[in-house]
Amino acid sequence: MLAGLTVRDLDVAQQFYGPLLGWEFVPGPDRWGPYLRATVDGVEVAGLSQLKGDWERPVAWTTYFGIESADRAADGVRERGGTLAVGPLAFDAGRVALAADPFGATFGIWEGEPGDDTWMSAPGAPAWIELRTADPFAAALFYGEVFRWDGRDPEKFEVRYEHERVVLRSEGRSVAALRPAHDLAPHWEVFFSAADVDDTARRAVALGGRVLDGPADGPYGRVARLADPEGGRFSVLGPGR
Repeated sequence: MLAGLTVRDLDVAQQFYGPLLGWEFVPGPDRWGPYLRATVDGVEVAGLSQLKGDWERPVAWTTYFGIESADRAADGVRERGGTLAVGPLAFDAGRVALAADPFGATFGIWEGEPGDDTWMSAPGAPAWIELRTADPFAAALFYGEVFRWDGRDPEKFEVRYEHERVVLRSEGRSVAALRPAHDLAPHWEVFFSAADVDDTARRAVALGGRVLDGPADGPYGRVARLADPEGGRFSVLGPGR
């Protein structure tokens, strides 16, 4: 899984996320506009792209699911009631598409070389993703069919129910969940690892962001839900108190 952010101003994003999450930035492919790779210790953990012109798409994080065939997954989205918004399109390291599930949550499909598993351990790297939706079981059926979860090696990939969530486990570790939420529009939320969630929340405010919820302890650690200066929403996850 990968995380991508669409922004209006890449300089504003760098000045916020760099000191907040310890990211460094390197230029990426600019075929569709300015793009930066965010790295931690030289490993890519996220991608930042700048919105073109007057396009009204909101500043937001998008979760990308890695898959063997973007075209096959895109066909699955259409066949199961989802919407394919963009692609699949070829880019420098594979193929990518943007889609929405039948309930309105947007997500990405990415076909390319497997990433580094540092994303689940290093501070500043994505540590968890979570779908907030009215019916997580119906959503799990959609994503399970699109990404063929049932056909995966059960020793490496498992779907279970825990802490009132449908949880995806990879290599024996919980990495994603689908949970009920009736007060928010359906969406995938990305959680970045933080050594000290409370300190990260304070620094987010000092850097021009906002704290939307928390910090508070949850079943997977201490969590704070934040917004960057342009309104992009994300969470940070760290050890509980």
